[in-house]
Amino acid sequence: MSQTKQIINTLKKELRKQGINYRQVAQKLKLSEASVKRLFAEHSFSLDRLGKVCELLNLEIADLVHEMEKNVELTQQLTLKQETELVSDIKLLLMSYFLMNKLSFEEIIRIYDISMTEGIRLLAKLDRMKIIELQPGNRVKLMFAKDFRLIPGGPIQQFYQKTVQQEFFNSAFDGNGEFRIYVSGFFSRAANAEIIRKLKQLERDANALMQDSEELPLEERFGCTFIMAIRPWEVKVFDQLRRVPNEKKF
Repeated sequence: MSQTKQIINTLKKELRKQGINYRQVAQKLKLSEASVKRLFAEHSFSLDRLGKVCELLNLEIADLVHEMEKNVELTQQLTLKQETELVSDIKLLLMSYFLMNKLSFEEIIRIYDISMTEGIRLLAKLDRMKIIELQPGNRVKLMFAKDFRLIPGGPIQQFYQKTVQQEFFNSAFDGNGEFRIYVSGFFSRAANAEIIRKLKQLERDANALMQDSEELPLEERFGCTFIMAIRPWEVKVFDQLRRVPNEKKF
């Protein structure tokens, strides 16, 4: 559903909620009741008329938009079929990844070997999957909820573990903009919990910095991957040398 339709539908809900009928709207707009019904049916309100109806409701247009956004159903998790579809079509996966990172459709097809026709087909597919909302001019609105999550052990995580993770760590991490931390030792449960807390805070900081970077032109942004992890674990070659299996549980 287009944003125009969504905002007009939200307007109608607010009118019903406050018990305001089309006759009252017609009086406010100095139109006939039939004309008002046609405006709602055709979703053809001008900004000026929309503002006047909002006055009738004692709302700002921004309040109406906020109410509309609250009622939009955002995607919290893809289905198994959708994740499988994404990883089985690398161009579809590429399109969704870069749209999520706020590249425009025009930038994506300029940089990557995707034709305009093929790109529009990919956008339409992502729209059907409710990953994006396709808008006029090939603009998109992301439809992910803030708590969006992948299927644990699902197709995308498997793709990451088998392909992306292995490729990522195949590096000396000694180039410009590269850095690696490796710490291994014996920690208490409290120390482990504190490290996890700090990693979660670092994740929040990294996401905030990524959002700040979205304001810059693409020429000043670089695709980066940031991974840190901790788990109670012993490298397999050491574990195999144990005389007695380690039965200690964390």
